[in-house]
Amino acid sequence: MTNTTRALMSTALVLGVAAGVAAGPAVLPAAASGGYVAHAASGGSAAGSPACPAPSAPSRPSAPSVSWRGAHAEPALEAALACLPSADATAALVRVGGREGVWRGSSGVHDLESGRPADPAARFRAGSVTKVFTAAVVLQLAREGRVDLDRTARSYLPELIPASYGGVTVRQLLNHTHGIPAPDFPGTTVEERYANRFQRHEPEDMVRSAVSKEREFAPGERQHYLNIGYVVAGLIVERVTGDSYEHQVVRRILKPLGLRDTYFPGTDPHIVGPHNHGYQTMTLDDGTTGLRDVSVWGTTDGWAAGDIVSTTADLERFTRSLFAGRVVRGPLLEEMFTLPKVTDLKSGAPAAYSVGLSMKKLGGREVWGKTGGRWGYNAAVASTRDGSRTLVYSVNSTNAKGQDMNEVAQDIMVAAYGRP
Repeated sequence: MTNTTRALMSTALVLGVAAGVAAGPAVLPAAASGGYVAHAASGGSAAGSPACPAPSAPSRPSAPSVSWRGAHAEPALEAALACLPSADATAALVRVGGREGVWRGSSGVHDLESGRPADPAARFRAGSVTKVFTAAVVLQLAREGRVDLDRTARSYLPELIPASYGGVTVRQLLNHTHGIPAPDFPGTTVEERYANRFQRHEPEDMVRSAVSKEREFAPGERQHYLNIGYVVAGLIVERVTGDSYEHQVVRRILKPLGLRDTYFPGTDPHIVGPHNHGYQTMTLDDGTTGLRDVSVWGTTDGWAAGDIVSTTADLERFTRSLFAGRVVRGPLLEEMFTLPKVTDLKSGAPAAYSVGLSMKKLGGREVWGKTGGRWGYNAAVASTRDGSRTLVYSVNSTNAKGQDMNEVAQDIMVAAYGRP
């Protein structure tokens, strides 16, 4: 598929999903000098929640807006949202569902300038949650006999995948056991990435950059979580369907499930429609460290691995449908709940990623899901295998690409399922 065709298709999809939706508030200019001084949270805690620490700079926090329908309240979730905005996050949206009860919560601010409450129906960048959609489409194509998970990526893309990576299979692309290193991107610091935030990256170019390097390990021997496998998978979807990757996700998942607020931004760096602003801690123009509005930022470096925009309501519907077997039907769904019997390249721990999902033991039970991060935004979908307890959150993290999990997001996960 040509770059022009892909860009036009993405534009059409954005226009389609935006139809009938009121435009959101104007985004602060991303290139403006200065920024916001990072501050701790203040006041505004929900009833029964612990008092929030005193602020180190003025803020306009909002009390969590929560509702509960079920056998009991969720004080731990209320506490997790009680002190926003904070130094870690400016807003958070949470939906818990399943047979164990339903809980909805939002906290923080729409933006630091106005200080008005966060919009609970806002769209946000879901980052690597995109991988779940990509994996689901590939598994649907496998069920139709159009993709063979044991067939090599090179057999689908011979002009792009060199012989040195000839043994990598489609399954290995999806469960991160392929051994292909990450491509090169301009800049290593957040400030350098910010300066290049509007640079466009074509998926074919990213693959060429990655496969020009030596492999990290022989295919199937270790696991290393990277985006590149899903970029290749997206190109395979285009090759076997003769259609854009984005349109295949729309046709196979978004339209059937009625996910009207989920879309692919393509080359547009803006979030279309209502959204809460994202902020990132970085060095500002005057040399101080503070928060810069990063709501406008291109996502072409993620593509099929991490560029989707969605809402908590849409992602909750998708999660329920996926775990109920209504997205990937039949035995192939088990691919998403099967961990490869290898160890992680960096930690040496047992593999934690399956096809599209990852698994973590929380509160004494297995929780399957996927987290995602784009600058200013963290997101996650999660569920017990039987769907009895689902969780979706969006956290406007001030260090969304940090080495450690955002503290607010971690508190939400533990509140929903229990400690590891």
